[in-house]
Amino acid sequence: MSDIKKLIRDVPDFPKKGIIFKDITTLLKDKAGLRKTIDSLTELYKDKKIDKVAAVESRGFIIGAPLAYKLNAGFVLIRKKGKLPCKTVR
Repeated sequence: MSDIKKLIRDVPDFPKKGIIFKDITTLLKDKAGLRKTIDSLTELYKDKKIDKVAAVESRGFIIGAPLAYKLNAGFVLIRKKGKLPCKTVR
């Protein structure tokens, strides 16, 4: 996992002073890093009885959807209130 962490860029003081933003775009554009991320997470959970993978918007969707696919599971979006037109759970 340490090689995956190296692909995530730290942006200090964004969006405000004192915050370190974790920029995953550097990981996402690295095809080997992205594949290793999904494969590593799949390996962690492949023997569990996973029915659904839930991910928080919006960056979580990028990793959660392919992980759900690899685990043969459904995918649940966790979004802010009012962002979906259907019935939601609070």
